[in-house]
Amino acid sequence: MNTQKLVLISVLIAISIVLNIIERFALGGLTGLPMIRLGLANIVVLMVLYLYQAKDAFLVLIIRIFLVGLFTSLFSPTFFLSLGGGLLAYLGMIIGKSFKVFSIIGVSVLGSFGHALGQIITAIIILSTQELIVYFPWLVVLSLPTGLLTGFIALKMNKIIKEAFFKASNVI
Repeated sequence: MNTQKLVLISVLIAISIVLNIIERFALGGLTGLPMIRLGLANIVVLMVLYLYQAKDAFLVLIIRIFLVGLFTSLFSPTFFLSLGGGLLAYLGMIIGKSFKVFSIIGVSVLGSFGHALGQIITAIIILSTQELIVYFPWLVVLSLPTGLLTGFIALKMNKIIKEAFFKASNVI
């Protein structure tokens, strides 16, 4: 990995951590619903998926989840919900991107849907109760606008980063 790539990915990991913490505490506190978030940290994973390779996006995802876990509550139910949701979101984004028919926004919506599914599956496993499945339709409904929003932001941010970093140095 060249130095520029390492620096950019490191900065993006830091941004994703800050976005996750802001969203967790600020937005959760404002809405009174700490479990419902926009998925702002996933913007960074999506950006890296399109700027570099799938393995780089996976690295960003895992490092963010574990570092935020260290700052908040590593190996708590919240950590595992984030991990389960993040892994299925990543899988959805990888599958969506591989079909080459979805834009970055469509891939984001697939990732948002995967995150909802991953969280429900993880919650059912952690709490040993299948009744939680009743929340899934609500999460799916919320995943569409949040996926659209995060995809749109990732699209715009990638354009800015490509113009600022990649055109000047011809490095990807």
